[in-house]
Amino acid sequence: MKKNDLKDKLTPLQYKVTQENGTEPPFENSYWNFFEEGLYVDLVSGEPLFTSKEKFDSNCGWPSFTKPIDEASIKEKTDTSHQMIRTEVRSSQGDSHLGHVFNDGPKPNGLRYCINSAALKFIPKEKLKEEGYEDYLNLFEN
Repeated sequence: MKKNDLKDKLTPLQYKVTQENGTEPPFENSYWNFFEEGLYVDLVSGEPLFTSKEKFDSNCGWPSFTKPIDEASIKEKTDTSHQMIRTEVRSSQGDSHLGHVFNDGPKPNGLRYCINSAALKFIPKEKLKEEGYEDYLNLFEN
């Protein structure tokens, strides 16, 4: 999708976050304290990224996940902005800026994918089939 089309489709905050590597305010976003069962997809491309099973409360003010559904759905790159060295996380298909990954998460992998709500669309488990994500229902079986 072209940048001009995205400007029409997305809110100004969603565009700033996904296309201009922005960050939404902590504790003032849709999913930081949201724990319903379901799938989180890239707002731009619809690519499945995370499930609620990997989501945890990191007290950082943004949604945090221990791992993506598939490593191939995420691209990582070095981010040296804001006088820091961090690892940026982008979606593979949509190339949307999602957030950053840090090495201060829970076991077993110790990772915390700190993701902007403005880059995500949440699909409740009971709507996966209706929304075309029925192949991911098995991720919610015990």
